[in-house]
Amino acid sequence: MSFDHPRAPIVIDRVLPDPSPVRELLVRGAPYWTVQRYVKNTSEMASLSDAGKQGRGHRPMFIAPWFRGDWAYGEPLIEGAEVFLEHEGFRSAAQEMFEDAVIVPQIVYVNLNPPIAQVDPGHVDIPAFRGIDRTKYPVWLLATMLKSGLFERWYVPSVTAVAWYYEGQGGGFTYWPDGPDRSPISRPCIGNSAVVGDNDYMFHRVEAVGPDDRTVPKGLTLQSQLRRSCDGWEVIEQGDVLARYDVEEVRVSVSWKALVFTDAKQQALYENHEDDLTLDQAVENLLADLATKGTPTERPADPLNDRNFVETLNAANRRAPTVWR
Repeated sequence: MSFDHPRAPIVIDRVLPDPSPVRELLVRGAPYWTVQRYVKNTSEMASLSDAGKQGRGHRPMFIAPWFRGDWAYGEPLIEGAEVFLEHEGFRSAAQEMFEDAVIVPQIVYVNLNPPIAQVDPGHVDIPAFRGIDRTKYPVWLLATMLKSGLFERWYVPSVTAVAWYYEGQGGGFTYWPDGPDRSPISRPCIGNSAVVGDNDYMFHRVEAVGPDDRTVPKGLTLQSQLRRSCDGWEVIEQGDVLARYDVEEVRVSVSWKALVFTDAKQQALYENHEDDLTLDQAVENLLADLATKGTPTERPADPLNDRNFVETLNAANRRAPTVWR
């Protein structure tokens, strides 16, 4: 598979027989933190999405009212998350997509979007590699490694199901099943439905949420939280309430992610940490590739936190949608 030819997505029309447990999970999993806590600045954000693209020069990072929480990681982190982690429909779709591979459910997380304009031009998910994943290393590095195409030997495929629980205005799901240079599909946000996709390679995005006259709170930081109130949701910054929303105003999507192995041998290779990639190997491969592309670069003293190094890699490995309709 590749960015130009991701595996064909599969639509699930009805995820849960009764979606009411989602409301309980949302309360149980609160509070939620801004999704941008995964990155430190716009340079790192640009590794994931052109939403962070700015050219050279370091402007402050705009913090959007886009919140996330983990419900499961290998096992449920909150009571009831197994309704998604162990979802047989997701597993069956994944096995169909990956031709009866070994499917290992790993993560369930939720995104909550209060009213917000279109802010994301399209992104792919954070991949994993044997020895290098998001539990140990920054997400910008993982995204760059996949886009470089240099680490397929260590890449651990994953499959993602995204299910929606929102009946308000907007909030659709745009995805590029034929690659970022071909026309995307815009799918309305249909409650209790899902799209199962090859989201490490298939670009996708959240469309604008709420009415055109929406009010977006200002002053959010990486410490801002979305908390449940007695009758809705509140955006909190250092104890101050920046915004209040009715339950129906907040777009909710639940994502299920599973690791995919072609066979038991590949699964054992991953679980036993055989042939793991090291950070030094990754950095040396990226530096050699920069030299091949005509941008020879000295190894930085701190490659994980050197902003100029991040920007140089972004310029050399950029992949992003070029067609939006």
